[in-house]
Amino acid sequence: MLLTLTSDIGQQDYLAAAVKGQLMKFNPAITVADITHQLSPFNYPQSAYVCRNAIKNFPDGTFHLVLVNLFDSRPEHLLIAQHNNQYIGIADNGLITMILEEVPQKVVAIPLEKSATKNTLYCTTVFADAFTKIAGGKTLEEIGDASVSINVKNPLRPLLGNNWMEGQIIFIDNFENVIVNITKDEFEEQRKGRSFKIVFKRDEIIDKISETYADVNEGEKLALFNSASYLEIAVNKGNAAGLFGLQGYSEQQSQNQYLQNRLFYQTVRVHFE
Repeated sequence: MLLTLTSDIGQQDYLAAAVKGQLMKFNPAITVADITHQLSPFNYPQSAYVCRNAIKNFPDGTFHLVLVNLFDSRPEHLLIAQHNNQYIGIADNGLITMILEEVPQKVVAIPLEKSATKNTLYCTTVFADAFTKIAGGKTLEEIGDASVSINVKNPLRPLLGNNWMEGQIIFIDNFENVIVNITKDEFEEQRKGRSFKIVFKRDEIIDKISETYADVNEGEKLALFNSASYLEIAVNKGNAAGLFGLQGYSEQQSQNQYLQNRLFYQTVRVHFE
């Protein structure tokens, strides 16, 4: 029984290991594959990008446990979703529709005991029980409430104009390459065969798409579509985020002028000609 584990709990203390211990103790047949535990708290676009592009690469029938913003509100139930032959256990906080970019094909609510201490390890055992029952042949409708009305959050989409599109920086990877929420298909649909300029930090411009980092000289900037087909801004053997002061986009922007100015370092605009 293959189960992936994704969380925002970090690895500085015992909790990530304790979650895996609880899963294996509940069902010794579970094999855990870590996706990451380093997601930024409360950053839904980042979490959705990572989960979406990891989950779709696993074999049919894989179980995915997503412990992200687990206690956005006081939980009365958890969700198990079935979508494209994958099973996802997640809090009812709207993240599921951002990951899938649509409503799940099937979803049920798994109730929590009213008297239980609703912490991460308790929720882990609830998910483990539900996953074990599904692996044993039970349907979603047999283990949970299919009439649940789930919370819905829309995925973060690029802004579009006739001659431009603007994306947000949703992830900065280990090499400080910058990932923008513009897919290759969205780019080509908006481009319509026209020439283009990718502009960021007001005055940095890239006017071609590379296939690899080696297409430019060492230290030069480039744009390419990564293995998930998202637009990436990088520097050959450099760190684009650090060199250009680029930052991950946060939905929690305030009206404070300082924070509004930060948007110039969190967005990338493409002009078409």
